[in-house]
Amino acid sequence: MADIFVTYGPWLIGIAAAFGFLMAWGIGANDVANAMGTSVGSNAITIKQAIIIAMIFEFAGAYLAGGEVTSTIRKGIIDASYFTDVPHLLVYGMISALLAAGIWLVVASALGWPVSTTHSIIGAIVGFAAVGVGTEAVAWGKVTGIVGSWVVTPAISGFIAFLIFQSAQKLIFNTDSPLDNAKRYVPFYMALAGFVMSLVTIKKGLKHVGLHFSAAEAYALAIAVGIVVAIVGKIFINRLKMADKSDRHTQFANVEKVFAVLMVVSACCMAFAHGSNDVANAIGPLAAVVSVVNNNGEITSKAPLDWWILPIGAFGIVFGLAIFGKRVMQTIGKNITHLTPSRGFAAELAAASTVVIASGTGLPISTTQTLVGAVLGVGMARGIAAINLGVVRNIVVSWVVTLPAGAGLSIVFFYIIRGIFGG
Repeated sequence: MADIFVTYGPWLIGIAAAFGFLMAWGIGANDVANAMGTSVGSNAITIKQAIIIAMIFEFAGAYLAGGEVTSTIRKGIIDASYFTDVPHLLVYGMISALLAAGIWLVVASALGWPVSTTHSIIGAIVGFAAVGVGTEAVAWGKVTGIVGSWVVTPAISGFIAFLIFQSAQKLIFNTDSPLDNAKRYVPFYMALAGFVMSLVTIKKGLKHVGLHFSAAEAYALAIAVGIVVAIVGKIFINRLKMADKSDRHTQFANVEKVFAVLMVVSACCMAFAHGSNDVANAIGPLAAVVSVVNNNGEITSKAPLDWWILPIGAFGIVFGLAIFGKRVMQTIGKNITHLTPSRGFAAELAAASTVVIASGTGLPISTTQTLVGAVLGVGMARGIAAINLGVVRNIVVSWVVTLPAGAGLSIVFFYIIRGIFGG
């Protein structure tokens, strides 16, 4: 089958690059709301500001920390050894998976549904592998773990968000002098945010740049960052000028301003970590195609990235965010429940904490489901009436549909591409 790669190699790589860009476009349109949705929904920043901030940090994460080498099979979801004798089917399948997942993400983004880009590409890869080679090529245990994460991940992040929000209510908002208590306690929230966000960035981002820290070094560095953030935050908060006789409403408004600043910082960290981690959903299958074609059918577990692959992922994310990003931001930030900066901060910090817990335990995770769970947790803290159940129902349905939708589209495209190129 090596003659297929000789005859059609440049075509296969070109098609894979185009569909890889479409997939990255979908990631930008749908997934970037994870980092920016709560900031926009709580009016800490405008949609225009969010798009500019996310463009900078998502691009930096994807391009600077997206990785020199990527796994050819994302998340180990299929066994590449089954394709050793039929490498062209792996190439056709990866191209089909990119197109299928890309189209699904564009449709979901147009409808304002926050779905998982990771689950979209995994569903697509499972689809072509099951029909192209056989169901035994799929690691079904991993698929079961992903389905389980639909419940586990939002539940963990929702519980953490509920606790953070309730603690802020108890320590700050439900007291006689909210501003004084904000000055006392917010630096501790800042320290916790600095610790968690730096841990997310170290674990998810910096490993791709070649900076490798041991667990002890990562935690020590994160603690140091948390302490510095708390000190800087304390200085900033102490400079807030307010009359002692201000009414509670004005005090609340000033407390929310403090949380708003905190949210923007945490959103930047989340955007960088997201860009570095999830760009692999687009460039992993693309790198697999390029590697197999250039090696005349030899399949390796890791594929070195050609110089042009990372920019395709990075620019795709930025374009998708700029053109379609605000629809999903609207769903997460405004449509599930009413967010203020303090509520949005609780959700964002809970989501980041869950990402850290998951990466430490190997739990399959979707940042989208993590954040939606956290926003629900904040809403639940104010009572079930504070949540728009119709929006939540649509989101849950879109999660369940994502795997089969990716798989179904991928199967169709797989047969079309196989029919065109043969083999």
